[in-house]
Amino acid sequence: MPPTIGVKICGLTEPAGLDAAIAHGADWVGFVFFPRSPRHVTPAQAAGLIARVPTGGPRRIGLFVAPTDAAIEAVLDAATLDGLQIYAGDERAMAIRLRFGLPVWQARGVAAAADLPAASRMDGLVIESRPPAGADRPGGNGQAIDWTITRGWSAPVPWILAGGLTPDNVAEAVARSAASAVDVSSGVESAPGRKDPDLIARFIRTARQTAAQSPAASPYQPG
Repeated sequence: MPPTIGVKICGLTEPAGLDAAIAHGADWVGFVFFPRSPRHVTPAQAAGLIARVPTGGPRRIGLFVAPTDAAIEAVLDAATLDGLQIYAGDERAMAIRLRFGLPVWQARGVAAAADLPAASRMDGLVIESRPPAGADRPGGNGQAIDWTITRGWSAPVPWILAGGLTPDNVAEAVARSAASAVDVSSGVESAPGRKDPDLIARFIRTARQTAAQSPAASPYQPG
C-alpha cells in the first residue's frame, strides 16, 4: 500500500467549503463550537451542514474548548458527530470520552520536543503551537510549530499536525515533521471563517502528493 496522509478541513461554516472538502476526499471535516472563534457555528447551523455529508464521506468532528457536558449534549441533540476534538486537561478530556462514548482527540499546544506527550489515554492528539501572548483562543491562531520536533517522537496514539498550515507549506511540513495526518483551517480561507474551495483542493492534493513521494510517510488509519 503506498503511503498516504490523513487530511482534516476544520472550521467549516458554509456549504461551499464543506462540499469542496467532500469532493476532494478529506478524511475529516471539523465544526467549531467555540463562540470566540470566527469559525463558530451553532448546533443548528452545524446540523444543516452535516446533513450534506454523504454516507461513507468524511468523518464529522466537533471542536470544543473547555466544554460543559450540557454544551456537548446540545450539539449532539442537533447533529451527528463521529468524534470530538477537545481543548481541556487529561482528566476532563477522559471524562468527556467516557460520558459520550465518542472518540476524543485532545489538542496539545507545544513549543519544544519536551512538550510532546509520552503517554495518552485519548484516541488521538492534535499537535499545534501554543497560543501567542494575548490570544483569546487556545488554538486556531495560524501559528506553526517547529516541524522538526516531532520527527523522532514515539507518539503514544495517532496524531495530527495542525497550526499555520497552507497549500504552500504543507509539503515542507509533512516532509520535516513525518506527520501522517494534517489539519488546516485558516490556511484555506479567503477571509476569516470563509473557506476557499480552490485552496482546499490544492491543500489536499499537495498533502497527498507529498506523502506518496516521501519514504518517511506511513499509512494513516482515520479514527
